[in-house]
Amino acid sequence: MSQPSAKTELFKILGVGFGIAVTVGGTIGTGILRKPGPIAEQLGDPWLIMGLWLLVSLYAFLGTLCTIELGTSVPKAGAWYVYAQRAFGNYAGFVVGINSWLGTCSALGFGVYTMSEYLALLIPSLVGYEPYVAAGILTTLSGVHWLGLALASTFQNVMSVLKGVGLFAFVAICYIYGKEISPEEAQLTTSRIIQSGSWIAPVVFSLQAIFYTYDGWHTAAYFTEEDRDPSKNLPKSMIGGVLLIIVIYLLCNLAILYVLPMNELSQSKLAAADAIRLIFGEGSGKIVTLFLMISILGIVNAQLLFNPRVLYSMSRDGLFLKGGTKVNKGGTPSQAMLITSCVAIALILVGKEACEKLSDIATFFFVLGYTSGFASLLALRKKEPLLPRPWKVPAYPILPVIMLILSIAFLVSAVVQDLPSSQYALLFLIVSYPVYLLVRKLNR
Repeated sequence: MSQPSAKTELFKILGVGFGIAVTVGGTIGTGILRKPGPIAEQLGDPWLIMGLWLLVSLYAFLGTLCTIELGTSVPKAGAWYVYAQRAFGNYAGFVVGINSWLGTCSALGFGVYTMSEYLALLIPSLVGYEPYVAAGILTTLSGVHWLGLALASTFQNVMSVLKGVGLFAFVAICYIYGKEISPEEAQLTTSRIIQSGSWIAPVVFSLQAIFYTYDGWHTAAYFTEEDRDPSKNLPKSMIGGVLLIIVIYLLCNLAILYVLPMNELSQSKLAAADAIRLIFGEGSGKIVTLFLMISILGIVNAQLLFNPRVLYSMSRDGLFLKGGTKVNKGGTPSQAMLITSCVAIALILVGKEACEKLSDIATFFFVLGYTSGFASLLALRKKEPLLPRPWKVPAYPILPVIMLILSIAFLVSAVVQDLPSSQYALLFLIVSYPVYLLVRKLNR
């Protein structure tokens, strides 16, 4: 194991296996289990539903190809922050980095809170104590991370394998034991878009839901600084991870559509659980709840792994606290992780509504991160033409330009369709400049 020569250097001990595991674990959460119902309610047609899932799958895959060039040419911890800072300067980097970090803190708090709610379903005596249970879970998980990167990454590998096996088993169960929708029921499945005569709002809502489910396809890029050979390993990790996610998501949607009639699916808040319940009866609920907890634990662990790396990298560039660069004996950015955990716990104790609202706002910032990444790729090609690029995105500049246009279009439509959340996001962008100036002054 490569030990750091100073207390501010990260360990180089990661490889392809971890990259795939953290991509899968950092992406697949409860979204694939919860979102098919609301999407079906908006669209009401299997072909439209699968069409949008395929579109976002393609977006994630092409986005991965762009991100590999960035990750291999600038192999530093922090992903979107690092690329924006390198391409556009400190202020742009600060905005992208702090938004990415805060958005993930809110998602982290919301995820652990949701996990505590599922735990209360299994242990009724915990009802009413969910915030404290959630804080306890996050504190325990932080303790595991404090012990070191090797243990935290092994835990991530195990969680991701369990999650992948569980979802493939779900698909197999649906096709083996599920009943196909009868022709009469299929004929009644008429698109909600055709009925309402308006397609923009339902499609944008559905795209937001699918984007939320796919967020995390770029997770391996946060760890390039800790990869033994990022130029060789990152392409394998990111492409392998995103293809596995795409296969799982498409198969799960097909399985759910195979088992649940559209009128039932459109009313479902937890489609996968309802599909299993339809096959095995009410007694199967606890099995699904247990799997949900494992699924959430995997994504929470991944978020707790990569989010402190953003603060670590910002601190190293003088855009956060100086102590944020400290790395403990286990290879964990100790102060950055403690700050991340404390902010997430504070959000949990404030209430689930605060986490949920911030998670809604975070979707805007997540896509803003993608947008900044594609813009950074184009800018760095012009700004630093001699920068070593072990991997070059195919079809340059057409592919990154298309991805940038699509991301901007989605941001604009998200602002129009969800003004309350977007207003908070835009307000934060305005406030960010004086905060940036204050941080720079303190670091001087």
